[in-house]
Amino acid sequence: MSNSPFLTEAAARGFIHQTTDESALDQAMNAGPVGGYTGFDCTADSLHVGNLVQIMLLRLMQRHGHRPVVLMGGGTTRIGDPSGKDEARQMLTEAQIAANMAGIRGCIAPFVQFGDGVTDAIMLNNAEWLDTLSYIGLLRDVGPHFTIGRMLTFDSVRLRLEREQPLTFLEFNYMIQQSFDFRELHRRHGVLLQMGGSDQWGNIVSGVELVRRTEGHQVFGLTTRLITTSSGAKMGKTARGAIWLAAGRLSPYDYWQFWRNTEDGDVGRFLRLFTDVPLDEIARLEALPGAGINEAKKTLATEATALLHGHVAAVAAAETARRAFEEGAAAETLPTHLVAGADLATGIAAIRLFAECGLALSLGEARRLIRGGGARVNDVPLTDEASVITEADLRYGAVKLSAGKKQHRLIRVA
Repeated sequence: MSNSPFLTEAAARGFIHQTTDESALDQAMNAGPVGGYTGFDCTADSLHVGNLVQIMLLRLMQRHGHRPVVLMGGGTTRIGDPSGKDEARQMLTEAQIAANMAGIRGCIAPFVQFGDGVTDAIMLNNAEWLDTLSYIGLLRDVGPHFTIGRMLTFDSVRLRLEREQPLTFLEFNYMIQQSFDFRELHRRHGVLLQMGGSDQWGNIVSGVELVRRTEGHQVFGLTTRLITTSSGAKMGKTARGAIWLAAGRLSPYDYWQFWRNTEDGDVGRFLRLFTDVPLDEIARLEALPGAGINEAKKTLATEATALLHGHVAAVAAAETARRAFEEGAAAETLPTHLVAGADLATGIAAIRLFAECGLALSLGEARRLIRGGGARVNDVPLTDEASVITEADLRYGAVKLSAGKKQHRLIRVA
């Protein structure tokens, strides 16, 4: 059981999946500020919600008096990490990598404070040391500490080979480069901890071992679970694509709406991972009965948006959403269909409701509408013909149903 504030809260919020030596890490974090890093390759000019767990871990480190280290993969981006990939990464130019690096810094800056203080975050670029390596020097220095047999057991390599998908020698070198990064960060900045998703476990352990073998020092690894929704979907992926963190790619309003549409079963978990809301308040929100889950969803949406885009933008997004439903109820283009409260409490089949409110002529047409991607509930595409509309779907007292882009109904309790 950890007692350092960072590990205690990280565990309580559900971040920790694996650690290399939690007891020793706990002692190190109780002894003083620890530098912990996460790496981001520069494959796009924005990070997305799928990267947010690692960013929130860096934020949590800083809140508890430790130093977040953001490592930009200016060098490794030119190689490509095979973890979780089915094919080789597209090669980018130096100019593209530099532009992407600048965009990524802008995504991380709202979450941590950069500076020169002991606990201020720093951003480094692994091209600083990887670009100066000689091939023979690397082989002599690092090569003896990696065995091909062990490298083949790591999921990032094994899964590609099992699926008989190409794995280039360039990509095969990625774990060596990542391990080399950890050693350089330890040598240059005293970094003791590397954090990443569970798919990075093999790479992280390799770095821990390299430092132990060549430096005689103990360093640590910590991984988080790969986040999926209750329905099994990959976190941050929607029908419209990735949920980007850069405002130029996704507006604060659309970002707020993404969190507002969180599945009921994920609200508490996402509040713990993606906001600073105190744990006791999250427990209260989780316990709200019936349609009270919507209060928790609005809190999640507003708090998550405030961290990235600021409090003013978050409140404005929430107000825009409220007006869209309240003012829409009075508009002639959004007629209202009344249902019994008891029916909504137990749930009404979506196909039945689409037919009853006039958005489909029959149950069969409602099914075809869903299959064709034209049915929406609260502006979110409906993909399951067996879906049920309940009071949990109420937004400011109404459920908005849409057939295509022009036909809408507001469902209210009679």
